Amino acid sequence: MKEPNQYLADTLKALRKERGWSLNACARETGVSKAMLGQIERGESSPTVATLWKIAGGFHTSLSTFLEPVPEPHPGPLYRQTDALRRQPAGDGMLVAPLFPFEARFGFEMFELTLLPGYERLSDPHDRGVIEHVIVQGGEMELLLDGEWQRLGPGAAVRFHADRPHGYRNPGTEPAVFYNLIHYPGGS
Repeated sequence: MKEPNQYLADTLKALRKERGWSLNACARETGVSKAMLGQIERGESSPTVATLWKIAGGFHTSLSTFLEPVPEPHPGPLYRQTDALRRQPAGDGMLVAPLFPFEARFGFEMFELTLLPGYERLSDPHDRGVIEHVIVQGGEMELLLDGEWQRLGPGAAVRFHADRPHGYRNPGTEPAVFYNLIHYPGGS
């Protein structure tokens, strides 16, 4: 398996070329600077989760597309271990474990996300029809929906339309861990 930065670099370059985009066009579509995109493609930069989301949004694809390849289909169960998958892109305040990367046949991706104390992320709307499911596993966090922060504790579960602005934050002193299942309409 490739190193995460090399996989990201190769995937970004391949998708950009597949669409016939120059770095300028890619910057225009994603809202990420040409210089940053070039650094990512050369494996010189490890972007934050927020930057990865911007790139995924510009390509109208899933976040996990840039984190690891789709697992090969096989007849038996697919076992994943969060400790082996968890990483902290660019020293960001969010740890990401792609439990089940996006597969078109299922139409979703699922993450274990850990918000470190003090972390806040405001998310731009995803593509039309995208639905997120948040299930808090440990700690306490807040979820921004319809302009209001809502406190969520262990066991809380929320489903919402993610094609509107939303956000996540941890105002506490302990990490908050939650599962995030993101469903893409039509398996796109």
